[in-house]
Amino acid sequence: FTALAAATYMKKSGRASKSSRHSRQAAKTLVETKETETTKTSHAQNQFRGAVAEPYLMKHGLTLADLDDSSWCLDMLKADAMAGAVMDWATERGATVFCHWFQPMASAGVRMGQTAMVQISMLNFDADGRPFYKLTGKQLLQGETDGSSYPNGGLRATHSAGAYLRIDPSSPIFLRGDTLFIPACFVAYTGEALDEKTPLLRASEAVSKEGTRLLKHLGLETAGVINNIGLEQEIFLVPREAYYKRPDLQLTGRTVMGKEAPRGQEMSDHYMGPLSAATPALACMAEIQEECYKIGIPLKTRHREVAPNQFEFAPEFGPVHVQTDQNLMVMQIIEEVAAKHGMAALLHEKPFKGVNGSGKHNNWSFCTKEGVQLLKPADLIKATGNPESFPIVMAALVAGIDKHGDLMRMAISSPGNDFRLGACEAPPAVMSTYLGQDMTEYLQKFVDGETAEYKPKTTELSFGVSMIAPIKIPAEDRNRTSPFPYGGARFEFRAAGSSQNVSLINICLNTLSAEGFKIISDRVEAGEKAADVARDLLKTHWKVIFNGNGYDPSWPETAVEKGIWRIDSGVEAMCQLSSEKNKELFSSMGIFTPAECEARETVLLEHYTGMVDMECKAMVEMIQQHVIPSAKNAAVGDVASLEKEVQILTAALNEVENAESPQKAAALARTLRLETMETTRAACDAVEALVPPNLWTLASYRELLFLDSHEF
Repeated sequence: FTALAAATYMKKSGRASKSSRHSRQAAKTLVETKETETTKTSHAQNQFRGAVAEPYLMKHGLTLADLDDSSWCLDMLKADAMAGAVMDWATERGATVFCHWFQPMASAGVRMGQTAMVQISMLNFDADGRPFYKLTGKQLLQGETDGSSYPNGGLRATHSAGAYLRIDPSSPIFLRGDTLFIPACFVAYTGEALDEKTPLLRASEAVSKEGTRLLKHLGLETAGVINNIGLEQEIFLVPREAYYKRPDLQLTGRTVMGKEAPRGQEMSDHYMGPLSAATPALACMAEIQEECYKIGIPLKTRHREVAPNQFEFAPEFGPVHVQTDQNLMVMQIIEEVAAKHGMAALLHEKPFKGVNGSGKHNNWSFCTKEGVQLLKPADLIKATGNPESFPIVMAALVAGIDKHGDLMRMAISSPGNDFRLGACEAPPAVMSTYLGQDMTEYLQKFVDGETAEYKPKTTELSFGVSMIAPIKIPAEDRNRTSPFPYGGARFEFRAAGSSQNVSLINICLNTLSAEGFKIISDRVEAGEKAADVARDLLKTHWKVIFNGNGYDPSWPETAVEKGIWRIDSGVEAMCQLSSEKNKELFSSMGIFTPAECEARETVLLEHYTGMVDMECKAMVEMIQQHVIPSAKNAAVGDVASLEKEVQILTAALNEVENAESPQKAAALARTLRLETMETTRAACDAVEALVPPNLWTLASYRELLFLDSHEF
């Protein structure tokens, strides 16, 4: 019974819809394996780099070396030639417009794709009215827009709104449909960053500068240090017809009410389960991968996650700013393709109560431009010829984690993480690091003055079956309860939220690393030995290393006693950005000015408050338009108490909206969200449990969480 036959049956029986035809056609593509051939021939054809770009560059007198060297942006003759090459490539593939593609602050959960652009036609007409395409070097390099219309924390106003865009030449230009996308930075007329990308590039330069400086002291000359990341993107896919029956999901990304379904994730049957062609999920995921392949984004893995209807993609790792750009486009593609298959993609950290939420694990590492891995002991020690080089690098990082755990906590304070951190599905709000017994013992020996070789233990694992060969495995288990565990050649920041732009996370990680490298170099240049400085740092900051169970209820209190950063409230964590310690850190490393720190804190707080405002208003509307009418029609529940809940919510929201400062408003909003609204939710869910399904006008969790209970 083929996918085509199924589609024919649906059409004849009058049950086919536009979304079902999309899904059946996609399934047919999978059956015929056309997807594989298309992917092989189209991979990265819509990304301007390498072999794709070379013939167009040569036509205009340029080389791949010119494309890879950002100095072409400073030479208008080369810029004009580059624009000609890009235009020829793009128009041959059907592009007619271009845009500078940038990343305003506070976009998660509210702005489609979390990016902004103005699409400008490349089509012109000569004096005789004949059309031709034109893209100049000036157009390629620079744009202008209104800075006051984006979240800016007071850096811009209507009477002082100037803001400018400049190409980021290190992130590949790409095209989708008829549009040429030029990754760009966005700054105010006064030079302050108004986006996520610009400070990320500043932090990347800072860690490269200080990393290069430290490595020279350790015996390794390098052209620079690169921060690489790999992001694991978790999502939910839900039936679109049910999504349209949930105003809260449409407006805020999460359900503010909803009785839990009889079945959830209790049986652990969803994680890594088969991606069945019986629902549109597999065809949807395959098309998402194909669309990403076309623009040079290799989504290497796809699988089901822990919760019903939860899935994950993961790409290959790469430079932090490129991976961040690509992750934003991946999220947009996920949403667009899901709609074609009759589904809605939910990127929120906690769209459903009672089942796991979604994260975006930020796998983080460093290498030199020549390819030496700084977090891989044998690699670094071999390259430097210095057996102390790796513990010295680790000392800088351990010190930074301990000193600036508040910034790490601040960076993951997305509104959705309110419901996720510390709930045995994501690490707690204690910023410690797991190194494992072998690495911890290795560093302890170094602190004690012994220069030992790092030899992580392995053990042989037998399957107990003669025909299955035993395998070598690490002697240590995985610790998934640590917010920042070391994984052999990388750290993994496990608490990142699924909807986040990860720029701020990596800005903080790179800045604290740059400071740690700088501290060691400064003291070496003042006459101390690098190893002695590293030992001193490790002794001072050893407390931040925790190899135990982060989900142990006693751990947060123990961490506080040890002096480790613990900030339970995301709002309190946001307020750390403008502390004197952090303003000094960012300004000294050239990342943010004090004014930028204060503005960015305001943006974070206002974004949080705005999300809660929408959630509360959605809840009030749903009670008045759905819950109360359903209760009345079914003659169940206490309608008067529901009406009282509306009054309580309205009064609390009024208090938030009239708060005297962004900090106070956000604190009140957090109480409204996590206490007042949760009480109201319990009352609504109790009514839902009593109302017959035919009288309940909102989509239930049972309808939302199980694709195989729907016809597509």
